[in-house]
Amino acid sequence: MSVELLVANESGTVVYQPVVEEDIEWTTQRRSTPGKLTFNVIRDDIIDFSEGSAVRLKVDGNSLFYGFVFKQKRDKSQIITVTAYDQLRYLQNKDTYVYENKTASQFIKMVAEDFELNLGEIEDTSFIIKSRIEENSSLFDMIENALDLELTNKKEMYVLYDDCGALTLKNISSMYVGDNNSGYLMIDEETGENFSYTSSIDDETYNKVKLTYDNESTGYREVYIAKDSANINKWGILQYFDTLSEGENGQSKADALLSLYDSKTRNLKITNALGDTRVRAGSLVLINLNLGDMTVMKFMMVEKCVHKFYLDSHFMDLTLRGGEFVA
Repeated sequence: MSVELLVANESGTVVYQPVVEEDIEWTTQRRSTPGKLTFNVIRDDIIDFSEGSAVRLKVDGNSLFYGFVFKQKRDKSQIITVTAYDQLRYLQNKDTYVYENKTASQFIKMVAEDFELNLGEIEDTSFIIKSRIEENSSLFDMIENALDLELTNKKEMYVLYDDCGALTLKNISSMYVGDNNSGYLMIDEETGENFSYTSSIDDETYNKVKLTYDNESTGYREVYIAKDSANINKWGILQYFDTLSEGENGQSKADALLSLYDSKTRNLKITNALGDTRVRAGSLVLINLNLGDMTVMKFMMVEKCVHKFYLDSHFMDLTLRGGEFVA
């Protein structure tokens, strides 16, 4: 395994390959979080970079991360701890948007143009948001709201991420690691050193969904309800409540939300699995594990991925999601 870390100077005219102490960590999360790269640099008289300097990580000649230095921490041993983020960091900016008749993908393209972000492949979403006001909110929240409307109304999930300097949106169906020809990546007891597993009805479990819409044309409040009486008898009423926007199908959304949340939630985290650079937050990997009260043999989505690159080894920690498993 060949790991190459490159850091540019402030003006971008000189690129350094610094001496790195210990490991390099690359972390991605599926929602509202920029990709993060952390590493320790041994200070010398040659290297010269600052906040805003570009950083690129390559493994076996392939670029994995491109971003910018946002934080430096120093100590008396002359070790500089550097934190760099990819361009999703700029989606933490706040603003106000009022827009009409746009899909989530069209809204993302509009935001990217306004904030001068580099666009990569943006797959088309289909749900048309008739009208929406986003006031004093982060760009991340605005985009996630639009993608949530796509999920609840069309049952299609999309993942937004930065692909080495290119803002990318993909349907979850495009995120499998491997294929039928090359074989899918599988995490089992051999490739994962350990796991942490919990089950609960305390988080993100709802057996009744209630949605309301104030219809200005009729002057009445419309109420849409979906519920599971069997699970209400077992667990009591666990209610999800929200309001609807104009143009949403209330009963369809209530039914969709009930199907998403009407089950026991489980949490699964794999630690020190053998590293694979194809895996990032949003990836779908095949999990084959005996968890004690159940056996898992299915594709699961990576909610959070931490890659750890050492001098001669590569491991990753995975927080997984899928079905009753939530992160």
